[in-house]
Amino acid sequence: MSAPPSAVTAPRPAIGAANAHRAIRVIKVVVNAGVGESGEARTKAARVLQMVTHQKPIATRSHSTNRDFGIRKGQEIGAKVTLRGALALDFLKRAFEARDRQLDIDSIDRNGNFSFGIADYTDFSGMKYDPQIGIHGMDIAVELGRSGFRIRERRQQPRPLPRTLRSNREETRAFLTQSLGVSLLE
Repeated sequence: MSAPPSAVTAPRPAIGAANAHRAIRVIKVVVNAGVGESGEARTKAARVLQMVTHQKPIATRSHSTNRDFGIRKGQEIGAKVTLRGALALDFLKRAFEARDRQLDIDSIDRNGNFSFGIADYTDFSGMKYDPQIGIHGMDIAVELGRSGFRIRERRQQPRPLPRTLRSNREETRAFLTQSLGVSLLE
């Protein structure tokens, strides 16, 4: 028995055009504020992250002892927040507005992920300078991918992420310019 004529003659859609599972999306956004010391400076950085992201930050700890900087292993030296889904996309739009919708092209790695920094939290719209907090900046790391990235993190039979599920530099550039309206600086 042969297949219906429409199935035989229908052309395959272009990769990423009609197939929703091939579309690039934001998997997660990590906002990090490292201050290099514990105490009041780390508490202020955590307060800044909470004001900007509207999420509760967690403490980041040092992995090793460094006597030159006065850091012990396991000491809290910063704060971070991980955002996923609609919250991540909303924060990313506000972060690009703080950077005038510009990104250096060298910030994109070969897997299509990118990162950038914001020098001061007052660059975000609606944020006012608080003299008790001072000036605190943050680093923003963004992971992009396609549906199916979960295979590397699942409990049963985890596998390395195939190249077809990763995004590359060109796809990330297209995503940034079309979806977020970002201009890339050459």
